[in-house]
Amino acid sequence: MRLIHLPTFWTIVIDFVIWFVIHIGVVALMVRVPAHHFNPNHWLYRGRRWEKEGDLYQEVFKIKTWKRHLPDGAKFLGTLGFRKKQLDGKSKIYFETFRAETCRAEATHWIFILFSPLFFLWNPRWVGFFMILYALTENIPFILVQRYNRYRFGHLLDRFGRTP
Repeated sequence: MRLIHLPTFWTIVIDFVIWFVIHIGVVALMVRVPAHHFNPNHWLYRGRRWEKEGDLYQEVFKIKTWKRHLPDGAKFLGTLGFRKKQLDGKSKIYFETFRAETCRAEATHWIFILFSPLFFLWNPRWVGFFMILYALTENIPFILVQRYNRYRFGHLLDRFGRTP
């Protein structure tokens, strides 16, 4: 049951505008959070046994075949963003930074998903569920890539002798 009733045209316009505002707002906030808040050892980002040291992402999702087709939002952020499309360094510090940035990106995409129930306020129930499906479909691939990449950088850091 929606709380706000609007004509269909305005509902669609508002849906697009709200998603745009959510994306811009969340990203604007997340890029300003200091990197030390994105610790790969935090429970949210820590590897799980079922991920099989990251092998699950290739075995089940064949992630290497499609991950390069996902856009890197950092190119729209200029100097605020950390580009993850290609490597710009090979040092231990760069790999640690990259790994922390995968945590920032994963958190950002989880937050986008968390906003999806908001659309029940002015949309019919079926559209609200569609918005949740949309949020999951749009963001889960990015979350999978961030988790996969975190394992890859963890393995690279093992070569350097990872710091705790």
